[in-house]
Amino acid sequence: MKTNQTTSKNLTSRGLLSLTPLLVFFLVYVGGALWFGDFYKMPVSVAFVAAAAWGMALFRDVPMAEKLEIFSRGAAHRDIMMMIWIFMMAGAFAQAAKDGGAVDAVVNLTMHFMPAGMLPAGIFLAACLISLSIGTSVGTIVALMPVAVGIAERSTLEPALVAGIVVGGAFFGDNLSFISDTTIAATRTQGCSMRDKFAANVRIVVPAAVLALLLYVVVGWRGGEMIQEGAVEWSGAIPYLIVLVLALMGTNVLLALMVGIVTTGLLCPACAWEVSDWVSSLGKGMLSMGELIMVTLLAGGLLGFIRHYGGIDCVVRILMHRVHSVRSVELGIALMVSFSNVCTANNTVAILTVGDISRHLSKHFAIPASRAASLLDTFSCLVQGVLPYGAQLLMAAQLGGISAAEIIPYLYYPMLLGLSALISILMGSRRMV
Repeated sequence: MKTNQTTSKNLTSRGLLSLTPLLVFFLVYVGGALWFGDFYKMPVSVAFVAAAAWGMALFRDVPMAEKLEIFSRGAAHRDIMMMIWIFMMAGAFAQAAKDGGAVDAVVNLTMHFMPAGMLPAGIFLAACLISLSIGTSVGTIVALMPVAVGIAERSTLEPALVAGIVVGGAFFGDNLSFISDTTIAATRTQGCSMRDKFAANVRIVVPAAVLALLLYVVVGWRGGEMIQEGAVEWSGAIPYLIVLVLALMGTNVLLALMVGIVTTGLLCPACAWEVSDWVSSLGKGMLSMGELIMVTLLAGGLLGFIRHYGGIDCVVRILMHRVHSVRSVELGIALMVSFSNVCTANNTVAILTVGDISRHLSKHFAIPASRAASLLDTFSCLVQGVLPYGAQLLMAAQLGGISAAEIIPYLYYPMLLGLSALISILMGSRRMV
């Protein structure tokens, strides 16, 4: 018995120690930005290198070569590599669509048919509908962000504001869609139907979405003015409309982007654009994603390191010993999946990591499986939506030419979603089908 207790204490100490690189990252990134007075002057990549260096200095009983291998396996995880391919194709398409006039054409169409005061609300609705249709937040941001940035350039709306609107709307569908990875992971791990999980989720999500929409209406009518409205050219919007239609059809994001890239090239003659210019734009777009790819690899390596040394398991064990009622169990599920998401920067992986524990706790305390699935999905999407090193904010920041930290204050929907979910737990509204 004493040996088991000693082993448990050692595992807890090791797990907590493995979490310190995350603390180093936040201290260096936020502290550096505050010191310089500008988040642009504090690169995320530098903060991750500092955190990785600290991580490598830990656990001296393990050879450096082994630590590097663990770090590299985390960086080369299949989810990380898939994001990198998407980043490259998104960069190529975004640059080609911009240089070829496709983005301008779509922006002109939007601004021609929509009142200036309704632009923020319109962008949010579009993001919600697209994400609900395709079930992926990254795909929604890739499809909509260039147009949102173009609208910001032609109006008085701040680029960070429109980026926050797109990211918020993207997670609306990521949380609710029947074909979303998070929905599938949450329902399978908890053993409930998607219909029941959707019914449970709607009660949390809809109030937050309605409030966010009203807020965007107020923001639009108080500050949304058009500066310049260009001529409407339907032909120029073809590449972008094709990608949007393919996305709505549920086509794989990479395939949709590749089709879009080919379409921008086929329209070169109509746009008075040389093929050499098109090829140059593709290369320029892919290279523009270099820093984003580097940050993604560093984050993947560091988070893989933390996961390997038991950081997530440690926190889960600590939380499990502190739940004694239905309310504390629901808060525990929310905290477990949130912390797991912070450590993995992937909401689907976070759900899979704590799914079995959540199912065990919810059964023991007679919490409906649909309720547990809803909490897992909601809090994982909430945390993923505000992580400055998450793929969604990094992508939005890259496409918007701003820093991820600038977007965070404008993430109205994720903040309202978190508030709605907490009220749902604290008020005891758990008796769902």
